[in-house]
Amino acid sequence: MSVRVRFAPSPTGYLHVGGLRTALYNYFFARKHNGSLVLRIEDTDRTRYVEGAVENLIRTLTWAGIEFDEGPHIGGPHAPYFQSQRLDIYKKHAELLVEKGWAYYAFDSPEELEEARQKSPHHEFKYDRNKMKNQFTIGWGKSLELISQGVPYVIRLKVPDNEEIRFYDIIRGEIIVNSKDVDDQVLLKSDGYPTYHLANVVDDHLMEITHIIRGEEWLPSVPKHILLYKAFGWEVPKLAHLPLLLNKDKTKLSKRQGDVAVEDYIAKGYFRDAFVNFIALLGWNPSADREIYSIDELIQKFELEKVNKSGAIFDVVKLEAINSKYLYSKPIEELAKEFKIWVEKRGYSGYSEDYLRQVVGLLRERVKKLPDIIDFAPYMFERPKQFDLEYFNKHWNPSTKEHLKNILNLFLSTDDFTHTKLHDLVVEYLNSKSLKLKDVVHPLRLAITGLSYGAGIFETLEVLGKKEVVERLEYFIDKVLPELSKES
Repeated sequence: MSVRVRFAPSPTGYLHVGGLRTALYNYFFARKHNGSLVLRIEDTDRTRYVEGAVENLIRTLTWAGIEFDEGPHIGGPHAPYFQSQRLDIYKKHAELLVEKGWAYYAFDSPEELEEARQKSPHHEFKYDRNKMKNQFTIGWGKSLELISQGVPYVIRLKVPDNEEIRFYDIIRGEIIVNSKDVDDQVLLKSDGYPTYHLANVVDDHLMEITHIIRGEEWLPSVPKHILLYKAFGWEVPKLAHLPLLLNKDKTKLSKRQGDVAVEDYIAKGYFRDAFVNFIALLGWNPSADREIYSIDELIQKFELEKVNKSGAIFDVVKLEAINSKYLYSKPIEELAKEFKIWVEKRGYSGYSEDYLRQVVGLLRERVKKLPDIIDFAPYMFERPKQFDLEYFNKHWNPSTKEHLKNILNLFLSTDDFTHTKLHDLVVEYLNSKSLKLKDVVHPLRLAITGLSYGAGIFETLEVLGKKEVVERLEYFIDKVLPELSKES
């Protein structure tokens, strides 16, 4: 049988970065083995359903470059791919388990269950089928009578007593659990909806899934699933449970310590390829001496057996370093097109691609993400409204105004507004006055940018262009200087 894997998220709002890694590993595995990748929406918990979440999940997965072979957005031979549209299938299979003696009807009210939960030692509740209200304690005939009367019931898994449940995990090896530690799990709820356990096993079998690749938080559920496969007489797919993603302090990754939604990182301007590259290497790396791979390389090199057992640190500093490498290496033309989108999002319009190419070329080595250029150097898109007073006080003296006026005249006199020409003109002027470059370069930077930092000032002047530079200098000398002098 050819490889078939699935990514099965719940539509609860956004795609978690851990979910993206799971989707990527399924995608890599499917493509490497010329198999199929199925998208299934596990939406049976209606209390957690978020309107629009499915569309958002599909949009985000598409952004990441993940291509599905079957799913709600493209169809396929195993439709429907929404679990909420498969309720009849689950009910039929739950009833089948009752017939086979692997499941049973239970009629406990929520109040009765809560009372039993409160009485259990340390509140570690385990359903006791010999004491609670179910078909074993009230009898088969009474059970059928209650069902015919419309009394709410659930169907529970009948877990065998004191039996070893063994399974093999590709990442973790053999795992053994005793059935005495497994609860008689609810399979079908009183509202007709299945629990995760029943729906998951039924769908994975009917959709012919050969390998289940998911997060390690599902490991405790596996013994219940193994029993279900055994009860139905089905073959168990191969299993691989991925390590948790952790904060730097080794706690489980959570939004209390930072962003966990993929959408947040998209909004911040990380490159798709850089972000996918970073996520793919959380818990697995095909080589100790590399961290930049193309998607095709990740697919070809991917091996589930090489995924680590221990949790992987989600380090934003490393993400930024990888993103920086992409920023430095991508063609300027490509960056300029993408940068234009960010510039317009920020409300700046009318800039030519040629100008944006120059801005990116000037500043990309000083930032970690493309849109950061706008924050780092807002003066490339609007004239400064505020000026760093501390920087002014540090580099100003009574003769500075005169030097700036003279430099302004030099700029007016030349048609060659390249950075080399501007630098040479200023140096020639300074030599004639026995001054050093630092005597005017700081005031010049302040006049043009309002800030104490930035790219090389002469390169900045060249990109801004003669008209803009002259107007800024004139405004600074005539309007800003008098105000700054009052404040200093």
